[in-house]
Amino acid sequence: MILAILLFLCLLDMPYGYYQFVRFVSFVAFVFFAYQAHQKDNKTEAFIYLALALLFQPFIKIALGRTLWNLVDVVVGIGLVLSVFFEPVKKINDKWF
Repeated sequence: MILAILLFLCLLDMPYGYYQFVRFVSFVAFVFFAYQAHQKDNKTEAFIYLALALLFQPFIKIALGRTLWNLVDVVVGIGLVLSVFFEPVKKINDKWF
């Protein structure tokens, strides 16, 4: 939830250092989320989090423009909020034990 709030605050006119901070925090958080998803053997979720980590990585700036970054921030923020309230659908095992 904290990361979602940080992303939503990117919609405001903040100093450039704030955006760099959000990129670094997002990168670390998404790598951690990808690791957790990998531990749960959820490959799709792990792939999504790794893609987001690459998008938000602070080392090489990805110039999408302010409007597109705002859209990305909102979509990812909403996705993070929804992931808190909804559990991923678990696969049903065909075995009886």
